[in-house]
Amino acid sequence: MNTRFVSTKTHGVLDYLSVPMLLALPRALKWGPAPTRLLTGAAIGALTYSLFTRYELGLKKVLPMTGHLALDAASGALLCAAPALLRDEDGSVSAALVGIGAFELGAALATKTEPSAAA
Repeated sequence: MNTRFVSTKTHGVLDYLSVPMLLALPRALKWGPAPTRLLTGAAIGALTYSLFTRYELGLKKVLPMTGHLALDAASGALLCAAPALLRDEDGSVSAALVGIGAFELGAALATKTEPSAAA
């Protein structure tokens, strides 16, 4: 059974939708400076490497999809681990960081490693 069922195009849409969410969430919920900086960095990083990925929605196609997915997985793991370093944050902030990180890890594991032939 192939566990990679998310197309690279769908993944690209998720990439570009996640950027404003990562920027807005900590500000809308008035989180502290540390998680706000963390998610801002994650948003800028995701936008940057998405623009350079070799998939349907990449602008300058230089980064292979496998590299993109490795960066997503690393970012997701960092977000999952962040509450261990951000001990002063509210439990809801920690839970949200773990949830976002787990989603990112899941998306990385579920996305195909090559765009469709039509792309």
